[in-house]
Amino acid sequence: MFGIVRPCRHRLGEKLTAQWTAHLCGLCLALRGDHGQLARIVTNYDGLLISVLTEAQADPGGSTGRRTAGPCPLRGMRTASVAHGEGARLAAAVSLVLASAKVRDHVADGDGLLARRPVALAARRVAAGWDRAGARTGSDVGFDTAVLVDAVDRQTGIESLAGPGTPILTVTEPTETATAAAFAHTAVLAGRPRNTAPLAEAGRLFGRLAHLLDAVEDREADAASGAWNPLTATGTSLDEARRLADDAVHGIRLALREAEFTDGGLAHRLLVHELPNSVRRAFGAPSCAHGSHPYAPPGAPGAPGGPTPPEPPRRDRRGLLAGCAVWLGLACTCQLCCGTYEDPWTRERKEGCLHNCDCDCCECCECCNCCNCGGEDGCCSGCDCGCDC
Repeated sequence: MFGIVRPCRHRLGEKLTAQWTAHLCGLCLALRGDHGQLARIVTNYDGLLISVLTEAQADPGGSTGRRTAGPCPLRGMRTASVAHGEGARLAAAVSLVLASAKVRDHVADGDGLLARRPVALAARRVAAGWDRAGARTGSDVGFDTAVLVDAVDRQTGIESLAGPGTPILTVTEPTETATAAAFAHTAVLAGRPRNTAPLAEAGRLFGRLAHLLDAVEDREADAASGAWNPLTATGTSLDEARRLADDAVHGIRLALREAEFTDGGLAHRLLVHELPNSVRRAFGAPSCAHGSHPYAPPGAPGAPGGPTPPEPPRRDRRGLLAGCAVWLGLACTCQLCCGTYEDPWTRERKEGCLHNCDCDCCECCECCNCCNCGGEDGCCSGCDCGCDC
């Protein structure tokens, strides 16, 4: 899993968490259904935004929808309603092509085991297969992945020529172009041609933001390893990168206001409310843990001096063999390390050992009050994510 939009279930709430999970599972299953089990490893949090945007614009009963998927270790071996249709397939095509580009980039940099020739050769073959697979699926939904491949090819040339004084936006342009095309095509799939322009703008700025935040997060590691980093290469300061990131977040918010959605709650939450959290996380801004609620009134459950919150109802324990089977599935899919999961035997909700929740402990309306982000141009102006602000 990778991506800049990594929402916390405490912020999303039960309804939006269920929708988000449905799109994540839908992307994973679309990859498996069209391209086999290996393709599932390119499932990523940002890619599912394509599926989310397509469904948000679609008319009920259209080509997008839900289906019931079979048991999966990541869901505690339970069935679930997952997204399927053209939106999930477009997300799969985009994820494959961009994952292929990422692999080739790591091969070119000689990162880790990829510095070894046999491993690099195998990685190139896998990447080439993903390119072809993404092109096939893209063609099936009317999307030409050549724009993504061209952006990747141009990225290499631009980086080789960039140096001190080169505008950082020159370096981010190929990523902006690729994500603009992908976002815009969701309007085509949903039959909303008027949304093409605003979603292309939102996608362009999302690509800029993703490139900037990736560069910020990798800056120290790249310096230690001697790898190329756009901020270091162009001499762009962290202050300038933060300014551009904040401008991109604001631009995405404005662009989404121009688009028409049938049910835009999840898209709004992810692209308007979650992106500022991504920026704060990348730049190391402190955030509180969800275990203690700084905005809980005195005497409320969970607040200092308040009553102890009631324990969740106990669930039936699994047997030894069933629990071992679930544990094996969780371990093989890394959910034990970096996800939210049920204990294989007790079914208690647990967080992976690498889970780093950046939850700000605010519900939507509380966030508007504590952050003073309401008003005509605030993040909750015209909010359709379920709050009354």
